[in-house]
Amino acid sequence: MDSSSRGSTLTQGRDRARALPSIAVMWPAWVQGLVGAAAIVIGLLLVSRPSSSLQTLTVYAGLSFILSGAGDLLEVRAARSPGTPWSRRLQSMLGGFWICAGLVVVLWRGLAMDALIVVVGVSLALFGVVRIAQSLRRGSDSRAASALLGVSDLVFAGLVWWWPDVTLLVIAALFGVRTMRFGVSQLVHVFRKRQKPRTEDGRRRRGGAHRPGLLGAVTALVLALVCSGIGFQLRSASPTMEPFYTAPATLPGQPGQLVRSEPFSRGVPAGARAWRILYTTTDAVGSSTVASGLVVVPEAPSPGGHKVIAWAHGTTGYAQDCAPTLLKDPLGSGAFPAREAVIANGWAIVSTDYAGMGTPGPQPYIIGQGEGRSVLDSVRAAHQLIDAQLSPETVLWGHSQGGHAALWAGQLASGYAPEVKLDGVVAMAPASDTIGLVRSLPALKGGSALAAFVIAAYSATYPDVRFDSYVLPSARIMVREMASRCLSNADEFVSILAALSLDNDQGILAADPAEGPLGQRLRENTPTGTIHAPLMVAQGLADPLIRPGMQSTYVASRCAAGEIIDYREFAGRDHLSLVADTSPLIPGLLAWTADRFAGKPAPESCTHS
Repeated sequence: MDSSSRGSTLTQGRDRARALPSIAVMWPAWVQGLVGAAAIVIGLLLVSRPSSSLQTLTVYAGLSFILSGAGDLLEVRAARSPGTPWSRRLQSMLGGFWICAGLVVVLWRGLAMDALIVVVGVSLALFGVVRIAQSLRRGSDSRAASALLGVSDLVFAGLVWWWPDVTLLVIAALFGVRTMRFGVSQLVHVFRKRQKPRTEDGRRRRGGAHRPGLLGAVTALVLALVCSGIGFQLRSASPTMEPFYTAPATLPGQPGQLVRSEPFSRGVPAGARAWRILYTTTDAVGSSTVASGLVVVPEAPSPGGHKVIAWAHGTTGYAQDCAPTLLKDPLGSGAFPAREAVIANGWAIVSTDYAGMGTPGPQPYIIGQGEGRSVLDSVRAAHQLIDAQLSPETVLWGHSQGGHAALWAGQLASGYAPEVKLDGVVAMAPASDTIGLVRSLPALKGGSALAAFVIAAYSATYPDVRFDSYVLPSARIMVREMASRCLSNADEFVSILAALSLDNDQGILAADPAEGPLGQRLRENTPTGTIHAPLMVAQGLADPLIRPGMQSTYVASRCAAGEIIDYREFAGRDHLSLVADTSPLIPGLLAWTADRFAGKPAPESCTHS
C-alpha cells in the first residue's frame, strides 16, 4: 500500500472515529419519539402535582433523573458537543451519576427523601460548576446561556441545602421543566430527521449539536431567583427571638414567681392594657424552668380587682418561636374566643405561652404535666404584677391543645397550686383522647404536620420514645422541618405540601403510636384525674380533628368515674368555628363563666345538651 493510500485510509478512519459518537446515539425515530413523549408526561406530572404522595413523587423524580442523565450523555456524545475534553468527560460522568441516582431513588424509595436531598444538592452544585466552566470555552452564541444555566443550578443547590424539605418543590419546578424540555427536544429531533434533505449517497445531512437556548437559560435563572427570593421572604417572616425570653442567671427557687414584665401592645383589645411576663414553672419531667405569657386587663378599674380568665391556647406550632406573644395576634393565634366581651365584662386574661415556647426547652405539646403547670404558674405570677389588680377568682378556658392543658391544670390545681382559687374549667374541643387523636391524624388532610409536633415533643421529653422508632426513614427530614415551623407563619405552606404528600402516601408513622413507649406515654397524658371545680366541655359536631365520637366517649367514661361534666355539643361547628365570635357557644360560655364568678351552684350530675 502506497503512502497516499495509507493516508487516505487513515483519514477515513479518523472520520469514522469522529462519526462513531454520533452514530452511537442515533435512536430509531419511533424510540426517540416515545422517549420524548414519556419525558413530557413525567415533567408535567412533576410540575402539576407537587403534593402527590411521596412514593409517587419519588418515582417521578427518579425517572426524571434517568432522563436528565440520558440527555446529558446524548449532548456530550454528539459529534460537535462543545466544551473542553475534561468538561465533557465530567459532564458524561455526571450524566451517568444522574442515571444511577435515578435508579437508587426508584428502587430504594424507603430512603428516598434523604437520598434526594444529597443527590439533588450535590449534583446541582457539580453541574453548575461544569456549565460555568464550559461557558469559558464555548462560542459567543452559547457562552451566556451555559453560564446562566450554571448559575441557576448553583442557586437551586443552595436552596436545597438551606431548606431540605423544599427539595420537593425544587424537584417539581426544576426537574419537571428540565424533563419536559428534554422531551420536547427529542420530538423536535424526530421531526427534523424527517425533514432533513439527503446527500447524494442517500444519507441524511447531520445537523449541529443541540445547544441550550438563551431564552431557556434566562428562564431557568429567573425561576431559581424567584424560588430563592420566596424562600428568603418566607424565612424572614418568621418571628425573631427577643432578649426578654432569656432567663437571668439566678432564678427564684419556687414555681410561679414573676421574673420580669414589660408593657405590651400588639393585638391587645380596645379598652385594655397588657404586659408580657416571664415566670418560673416546672416542666413535664419535674425540673425547674421558665415560661412566658401575657396579662391583659381592662383599663377601667373593677371593685375588688379583675376576675381572671386563665387561657390555655390552641396549637400554634411546636418550635420555640411559635409562642403566641411572639406572633402578630397573640390571642387570636391561639383561637381565644370573645375577647372584646371578656374585657367588657371587666375580666382579665392571663395567657401562658407554655414552657419551651419563647423560652428554651421542649414544649410540652399534649403533655399534661408540663402544660398544666405552665397554666397554673402563669396565674400565680400574674398576681404579683401589682398594676394588674387581679382578684382571686379564676376560671380556666382552653381550646384544642389548650383544652387538654385546661383539663390537666384542673386536675393538678389542688395539689400543685392550692392558692389558685379555681372556680371553673371550660375545655373547648379538648384533645382529651390522646391515643385516639394521634391514631386518627393519618386520615386527616394535613394531619402529618400535627403528628410531627406530637412526635417531636414526646421524643424530646421522654428518653424511651425514640424518634427513629416511630417515624419512617423517608419522612424524618420532613418531620423535623415541619416541627420547626409555626402554623401562622408564611413558610407553613411548605409544611402543608409536605404533609399532603405524606398523607397521600402512608403518613409519617413507622409503628402504631398506641404501642410501645409512645403508647404508654400517650396514655399517661390522658386527663383522667379528678377536677375539684365545675367543668364544662364543648364540642363541635362537624369537627374533623377532635372527632365528636371520641369526645362523647371520653365524657361518658369520666361521668361513669364520678366526674361531673356539663357537656355541650354544637351542630355544624368544626374545630375553629366552634370558638368563632358568631358561634352559639359564646353566649353560653360567657353566662356559664359569669355564674361561676358569682358563686352560683353548678349542676350536680353530668348533663348533655
